[in-house]
Amino acid sequence: MRKFSAISISILLLTGCNADIPMVNLGIDDVYYIPRMQKLDLRPALTGNKYEWYVNGMLVSNSKDYIFLAPEEGTYNVELKILDSVTPYDFSFDIHVLHEEIEYSPYISKVYEYCPAPGQFINEMPRYEEGDTYESILQKAEESISGTNDIMISLGGYGGYVTFGFDHTVINIPGEKDFRIWGNCFYELLQPEKKGGSAEPGIVMVSYDTNCNGVPDDEWYELAGSEYYSPLTKHDYSLTYFRPDPNRQIVEDEDNSLNDVYYIRWVDNNEIEGYIAKNIFHNQEYFPKWVDANDITFHGSLLAPNADDISGYGTYYVLYSYPWGYVDNHPNEYPDLNSFDISWAVDANGNPVNLPGVDFIRVYTGVNQYCGWLGETSTELSRAQDLHISLPSIPNP
Repeated sequence: MRKFSAISISILLLTGCNADIPMVNLGIDDVYYIPRMQKLDLRPALTGNKYEWYVNGMLVSNSKDYIFLAPEEGTYNVELKILDSVTPYDFSFDIHVLHEEIEYSPYISKVYEYCPAPGQFINEMPRYEEGDTYESILQKAEESISGTNDIMISLGGYGGYVTFGFDHTVINIPGEKDFRIWGNCFYELLQPEKKGGSAEPGIVMVSYDTNCNGVPDDEWYELAGSEYYSPLTKHDYSLTYFRPDPNRQIVEDEDNSLNDVYYIRWVDNNEIEGYIAKNIFHNQEYFPKWVDANDITFHGSLLAPNADDISGYGTYYVLYSYPWGYVDNHPNEYPDLNSFDISWAVDANGNPVNLPGVDFIRVYTGVNQYCGWLGETSTELSRAQDLHISLPSIPNP
């Protein structure tokens, strides 16, 4: 394979656009060599009234600075035009996009944040051990869902989230799904054609590392699933959970297998309040034990409840799947229904945005719902895959 050249190069990108790599801030060079699916942050020193960036003759940006990103190997001609009556500038240069020296993984390589809401699987998935800190729990979450480990983590009740990324930028390929996420949803057996069972839909957010610092502090965009524009979906929603009051009155509900009905109180921004109960099946603490604060607040969109007690007296709940666009919403054997298109991204006002790719993906529980002995609706996930990276080949025995 061709080696990267150091001649006439001011930047050699080995791990993508991050804080360890200097940006182009003294001008534009004649040639660059970068791996595919990694960003080259171009920041010319010259200024003017208007700017035009062209790649292979096509206008791609009118901003002063431009991030070059290519999914395929090859030579790309880039032209910068600075339109100014005093100091016009027109410069053409080549970017050689090469195959990465170390093959990219199609799976999660890093978990940046793990901030679950309270729930019956919290402190169990992953398991909290005495002395664990946020950093050690974060490491456990990363070990659970990175690569092909396939160990389920729970996000708890509404708003609980995890943020992860790959060892490269996931490219937005027009007309194709770009990544897939595994959950633990299944269809129930009585009426499987209705696609109901254990759907616990998680909303997906994406972010493009525009400041190239390698951390998820850029603008976030929601992937607009099937329910985004529904009148039943609430946007700009927030909910706060409170640490259990040690002096609360313990109230049991034996019919629904609950031994602490008023366990964790919550209040939302519509002044509605409720509780996450503790059930007899999970006796550990439900409030994240590594969190020191006495309350936790989450923000986002809120999907309508999707559960139906078809027994009529709290013994058989069915959680129905939404058509598309959510995690843990359909069984894993339906890959297309668990895959996501970056082109679904919308801004905070619901306007579509055109992202060349994403570096960070966030999933959060999108429903605020309690189903008797089943407990709170909580999104679970175990793996994610970039659909544009070939799976590792399995050698013949």
